[in-house]
Amino acid sequence: MRALLPLLIGAATLLAQTPPATKAPAKAPAAAAPSSRLLNPALAKAKAPDLYRVKFTTTKGDFVVEVSRDSAPLGADRFYNLVRIGFFTNVSFYRVIAGALIQFGLSPFPAVSKAWSTAPIHDDPVKLHNLAGSVTFAMGGPNTRTTQLFINLADNTPYDADGFAPIGKVTEGMDVVKGLYSGYGEMAEQPGGRGPSQQKTTNEGKAYLDKNFPLLDSIKSATVIFPEPVAPAASAKKAPAPAATKK
Repeated sequence: MRALLPLLIGAATLLAQTPPATKAPAKAPAAAAPSSRLLNPALAKAKAPDLYRVKFTTTKGDFVVEVSRDSAPLGADRFYNLVRIGFFTNVSFYRVIAGALIQFGLSPFPAVSKAWSTAPIHDDPVKLHNLAGSVTFAMGGPNTRTTQLFINLADNTPYDADGFAPIGKVTEGMDVVKGLYSGYGEMAEQPGGRGPSQQKTTNEGKAYLDKNFPLLDSIKSATVIFPEPVAPAASAKKAPAPAATKK
């Protein structure tokens, strides 16, 4: 069985690439400080709908992920709550290996990454396969899933036996996913990796990535688009009181 590294998903073959001469993608505006809800994982405990879809708007375009809660209930709930609190805003796709996988889910804010590192969820039984387009939480061993996910770009079914349980799949915009910038390749912690360091990304946040890996694509927003959010009920207008009859 392949060794599992902290918050990694196992080494994949790196396809040698030369970063093309291109302009850095337009970045989502960085927030001055994380909101209190991002720093409190204990408050993100909503139960996800049985079926929901999330639209990711990225620096390369949009894609949609569909999640069936029955496939991986604990993972589906965690992903749903991360989307609801805006966790993925300005999150970079920091590990992009063409033809293999894309990993993301480290916060732009080191304090947020630290807060969620102590809030892992238990494992789900593996019901789906790690096929191309499937979306799965990364982990470093049993019961260590927090906020990082990966999108399979190929048939990675050997991950099934290691306990990586897909929560859903990309149903729209897979061309966008495949087009995310992959010139940096594997992350620094893996053999031969020359991409971002996962540890530095965790400890230093988006500032480290923007300075050293400016061509990485990132998420501008992630929104639940189905079921549609329920708008607050309009307050009923109070009927005017009848005027007192003058005697």
